[in-house]
Amino acid sequence: MSGGGKAQRGTIFVEDAAVLAQDEYPGQQYVIRLHAPLCAAQARPGSFTHVCCDPAVPMRRPLSIMRASADGGWIELLYKVIGDGLRHLSSRQRGDSVSIIGPIGNSFVAGPGKSRPLLIGGGVGIPPMVFLAESLAADHGAANQTLVLMGSELPFPFQTVASALPVAGVGKEVTHGMPLMEALGIASRLASGSDFSGCYPGFVTELARDCLRAMSDQELAEVEIFACGPEPMLAAVTGLARELDLPCQISLEEFMACAVGGCAGCTVEVQTATGVAMQRVCVDGPVFDARSIYTA
Repeated sequence: MSGGGKAQRGTIFVEDAAVLAQDEYPGQQYVIRLHAPLCAAQARPGSFTHVCCDPAVPMRRPLSIMRASADGGWIELLYKVIGDGLRHLSSRQRGDSVSIIGPIGNSFVAGPGKSRPLLIGGGVGIPPMVFLAESLAADHGAANQTLVLMGSELPFPFQTVASALPVAGVGKEVTHGMPLMEALGIASRLASGSDFSGCYPGFVTELARDCLRAMSDQELAEVEIFACGPEPMLAAVTGLARELDLPCQISLEEFMACAVGGCAGCTVEVQTATGVAMQRVCVDGPVFDARSIYTA
């Protein structure tokens, strides 16, 4: 998955994007839609943008792309207000201009013969899973067998719905999913320790384990895991994938200054065929093979 910065030359753009809409959700969470046709045309599931939240805040913020429409020329970003930068961004209104750099980074790539993708998103790691789910639905249509699991301790940044799509391995009380997934014909379930109605009462990784254990050996052979979320969640997902011998790709979240490979401030240790190497999350990632990051 790691192609490095050279592979992205000519596909990262600086745009003054017009705000098309901004919706607020509980827990100081926002979804902003930006008119950014150059970014939208090249965006892939897993890629992100570097956003100037306000001219008074010099450091940009990396935000994952949650949805993109090449035809409509727009992208959507989900973020939670943490610090002055994102607080400034939350005040932007329709018609305002926001400077972005993007799309940056590599993308999730589904492996051959893996017809049961399992997507696991936690907190602000939900956006890449939404983008990937939409992409898989577009590629596979009615043959799509994707399962999306999302976890959050805050209220979800969408109105949850009781799903009509069955999921094996979950209790009868675990009923709710994401409306967009329902509309796409993709089964989804939610997990939270915050006692939200219709949600699995625990970590999303525990929910994933229950779903995987309910599968036959033949079904497990068709599973590939994709995940994005906080570091403890990614470590647990990798452990689960290792336990069941399943391929797993993860998208890392990391602080970064330039986001285009110049400063090397977002490097992580990656196990390669020739040993341990330092790679940049921004352009060598953010998507990595999970076992190359969590080696034990």
